[in-house]
Order: sequence, then structure tokens, then C-alpha cells
Amino acid sequence: MEAMFDDLSRAVQAPRRDEWTLVRAIALDLVGKLAGGLAIGLGIAIGLALVR
Repeated sequence: MEAMFDDLSRAVQAPRRDEWTLVRAIALDLVGKLAGGLAIGLGIAIGLALVR
């Protein structure tokens, strides 16, 4: 029983890294930049539509 809790505590403390970690980080960064760009573009488009 004690060994099980030792394994669990080790698993929680050590972050799991695999070959997809870098790919996920890059993809998340690109999605964030895309969402930010879309928000800025929509804001400019709505602002221009309201001014005219």
C-alpha cells in the first residue's frame, strides 16, 4: 500500500514529457495568435463599419 502512494506521488511530481510536447506548445501558440488576430481584425472591421 505504501509503495502505491510512493508511485502516485512520484507520478504527480514529475511532469510527463513526450515527443508531442513541443508540437502541442507550438500549435497552442499559433492558435492563440490566430484568435488574437481575428479579434483585432473583427474589432477594426466593426469600428470602420460604425464610422461610415
